[in-house]
Amino acid sequence: MSNQLKAWDRVLKAREAQRPKASDYIENLIDDFMELHGDRNYGDDKAFICGIGYLEGIPVTVIAQQKGKTTKENMERNFGMPNPEGYRKAIRLMKQAEKFGRPIITIIDTPGAYPGMGAEERGQGEAIARSMFEMSQLKTPIIAVVIGEGSSGGALAICIADKIYMLENAVYSILSPEGFASILYKDSSKCKEAAENMKLTSYDLKELGIIDEIIKEPKKGIENDFEKVVHQLRQKILQDIAEIEKMKPTEMLEKRYEKYRQIGNTFD
Repeated sequence: MSNQLKAWDRVLKAREAQRPKASDYIENLIDDFMELHGDRNYGDDKAFICGIGYLEGIPVTVIAQQKGKTTKENMERNFGMPNPEGYRKAIRLMKQAEKFGRPIITIIDTPGAYPGMGAEERGQGEAIARSMFEMSQLKTPIIAVVIGEGSSGGALAICIADKIYMLENAVYSILSPEGFASILYKDSSKCKEAAENMKLTSYDLKELGIIDEIIKEPKKGIENDFEKVVHQLRQKILQDIAEIEKMKPTEMLEKRYEKYRQIGNTFD
């Protein structure tokens, strides 16, 4: 896939209904996966799939945002937009992973955290901030993978990691191009122009040093050769987990801290 593809074209590809979702990656990457439910406070959030399993024999914890492929599935999954209890469920599983020394793999695919009144009443902002805070201090390797849309704090909340990968046609940004255009240009129809200016593609973000790796997608479409993509992803995750686990916990946390401090310097 050429890196000359327009940003808006990649946004559309990232949003395709038949594009593989988090559950497809879990099914093909993780053996003996066991989903765990609930935040032990309010309820379970089906916009998140969280659980434990094995990656090539290595015990791992998976935190994944899940969209649906049909309208019915999207209604059940709230279109991949998590509520506060979803982030609190994720935090619970992350702390458990740290306790038992399991690497964490997060899978990002959301148009943003759910902005409803109930979510705000239950502390949406605090839940997102708490997730970022906890991830910055977890003494276990964290690998984040953006597989589709990675928009707003809803995505960033589970993307504080030692390594960040993006699928070639995924996007990662502060908000949607439509939202950006509405705020900056006062015209949501200028979303194509906004997408170009936002630098939200995998190639833009790799050049800016915000992500670490681009996972290439087959020219004929990711859904037509998904095994090839999964193989690339598996090998890269295993390689990076092995490298990170060689570090002392203090060194790992220092490198994670410096990674995010350096991102700000990119724009000086």
